[in-house]
Amino acid sequence: MSEIIEALNVLEKEKNISKEEMIESIEKAILSACEKDFGKEGVEVHMDRETGAIQVFANMVVVEEIQDPHTDILIEDAKHIDPDCELGEDVRCEVTTKDFGRIAAQKARGIILQNIKEKEKDALYNYFKAKEKEIITGIVQREVGYNISVNLDNKTDTILSSKEMIPGEKYRIGDRIKLFIVEVKKNEKGGFRIITSRTHPELVKRLFEREVSEIKDGTVEIMSISREAGSRSKIAVRSEDPDVDAVGACVGLNSNRINNIVEDLGGEKIDVIEWDENPAIFIQNSLRPSPVISVDVYDDEKLARVVVPDEKLSLAIGKEGQNARLAARLTGYKIDIKSESQAAEEDEYYDEYYDEDEEEDEALTDEDVSAAIEEYESDSEAEESAEAEDAEETDETSDEE
Repeated sequence: MSEIIEALNVLEKEKNISKEEMIESIEKAILSACEKDFGKEGVEVHMDRETGAIQVFANMVVVEEIQDPHTDILIEDAKHIDPDCELGEDVRCEVTTKDFGRIAAQKARGIILQNIKEKEKDALYNYFKAKEKEIITGIVQREVGYNISVNLDNKTDTILSSKEMIPGEKYRIGDRIKLFIVEVKKNEKGGFRIITSRTHPELVKRLFEREVSEIKDGTVEIMSISREAGSRSKIAVRSEDPDVDAVGACVGLNSNRINNIVEDLGGEKIDVIEWDENPAIFIQNSLRPSPVISVDVYDDEKLARVVVPDEKLSLAIGKEGQNARLAARLTGYKIDIKSESQAAEEDEYYDEYYDEDEEEDEALTDEDVSAAIEEYESDSEAEESAEAEDAEETDETSDEE
């Protein structure tokens, strides 16, 4: 019976299935197999944890003549177990496994195999669930339509959706690729699904955590990430130690650290930005490699007005607006970028506009107000003269009558 224990030890080592849980499953399986012959009540199964020996105990009725060999025991046999037993009483007896029928043995075997499969599934699920939000290395197996099948850690396969592939990246059978595990969730059939990605921004973060020891030990902290997979990423970092350069630590000596990450991402460009608690400085840093002349921040609107040199406007905005777009995501601000000449023209326009308003206000205050007063006085005199004439005419009419 020690072969059973050896097999369970192998299962525990190779498939991460608990030996104790499997022994309990075997005991339950044998107990279930015994129910048909010995009933559900009073049956007990015990498996020795060291030798694998199995003992089955059942309650049997003391009789003079056996009617049912599974439930009855002769009084003379019962006396060997309990000398004080009487007819009609129950005696606790050990039942040897040779008394199990073929059907009962098959049932026990089936339950054991089913438990092994379930435990193996649970062990796999727990293994990958623990790796959720982490990076795992896989080997490309085959194409499945526009998607690809990837084997993970030689344990199970997953499908990398075309939507989660880096645009323009080519995958060949046998290629080793790093994937970010987005989620591991069970399905209705008892299995589970592993959702992976090559485009998730967290993939970049995890690669830096693996490559940069200062991030791993907490000296350097990643503050935010913005990414357009396959093209460019920006990552903002800060150092908890004033003697450690956060950007330099991430780039590495001769750029070896960041080059390793770029290689893992298929050549994707990465800008490492120094984070600053001052939004204006942070926004200025985020627009690198473009120089910045000035940054005006409007916190209430989460808006920043940025002025750059004329010849650097296209660099600041980036191809199809990418640099400005990534900077906005990285900082959380809407960024309005103007060239120096554009900003100057706007300032001149506003200066002229306000100057015209002031001139109009001054004209209204002096000449226009005086003219209005004179006009008012003239109108008042005319009204008084007209009223006097009307009164005289009224008096003359009354005299004639």
